[in-house]
Amino acid sequence: MQDDLGNFHFIELKHTGSNAVDLRPHQVSWLSKYSHGSVWILIRQQRTNMDTPKLFLFKGSDAVNLKMEGLSKVEPAFQCDSPFDWESVLDLICPR
Repeated sequence: MQDDLGNFHFIELKHTGSNAVDLRPHQVSWLSKYSHGSVWILIRQQRTNMDTPKLFLFKGSDAVNLKMEGLSKVEPAFQCDSPFDWESVLDLICPR
């Protein structure tokens, strides 16, 4: 994603039905390497069809801990239940 000022923002999108986050080794490496920039991990969690979906936003620097520990052990930069607050998510990723 590129904002109006030409700044680059990267968002890794994931979905999980558990605590585990399926980040591949090359994804963890890339997210960690470029974590000094606007690099994010956006995860939608829904354990069952009956559960309310949740949205979590993490900094790229959290990739290793997310892979090793899962959602319950890493503090997100932002989280919310459905309906998702997309304005708040985008304000964190790309401040105005």
